[in-house]
This record gives sequence, C-alpha cells and structure tokens, in this order.
Amino acid sequence: MEDILSKLVIASGAVQFAVVAGSLAVPYLLNWRGELAKVQTLIKQIFWTYAGYILCTNLFFAIVSVFATEGLLDGSRLATALNVFIALYWAARVVIQFVYFDKKGLPVGGIYRMGEWMLVICFIFLTVVYSLAACWNEWGMAQ
Repeated sequence: MEDILSKLVIASGAVQFAVVAGSLAVPYLLNWRGELAKVQTLIKQIFWTYAGYILCTNLFFAIVSVFATEGLLDGSRLATALNVFIALYWAARVVIQFVYFDKKGLPVGGIYRMGEWMLVICFIFLTVVYSLAACWNEWGMAQ
C-alpha cells in the first residue's frame, strides 16, 4: 500500500505542477488586466499579491510532493499536519468552485467547460490523495 500511496503523492505533485502551469494562462483567459484596470491601485496590488501567494503555495505543494514524497509519508506529526493542510486547501477550493464563484460573465464554450471540470477533478483527486496520506501517517501505517 505504501508504494501505491507514494506513487499517488508523486502523481499529485505532477497534477499540481500542471495546475501551476495552467494558472499562468488564467490572467489572459479571464482578462485580468482589463478587469483590474477598473479598481484602485491598492486593490490591484493586493489581488496580484494574493495571486502570487497562491501560485507559490501550489508550486511548493508540487515540489514537496515530487521531491520529498517520503517525508510526507514518514508517520511524523509534521507529515500528518502538512497532508491535512494540503487536503483542506484543495477541499476548500472544490467548495469555493461550487458554492462561492459567480460564473456569470465567464467565457462560454466547450473548452472552458471542459477545463473547469478537469480542474474540479484534479482538486478532488488532490483532496483524496492527501487525506489518504494524512490517514496513513496518523493511523501508524507508515511504520
């Protein structure tokens, strides 16, 4: 089971690298420059700062998952805590997608709908994998 979980964590890292890469297109696809031109400079700066923090967080999760997989599955409290945090982070993103986002005014068409569903599937996959990793650590299976 540990080998399968290890492969799932590495795959999760690859998924997160893909999310990071895809995120680089979002400002263009959603016309952030044009939309943010309508707001105060401070609001624009805060928005870009938050976007940068999110991008860096996603990148960190990807790097840790691919290059420190064993550390995420070593049974330590830190490993459990980090897996719980990552699982909650992605679970929150799924909830936000369906409960909070106002999709009026978003681009329409098959490619956008397919992209949205691919992202949701990725977010659910990430939530499940890191939840399993947290349980693996917490229930002492890592030893």
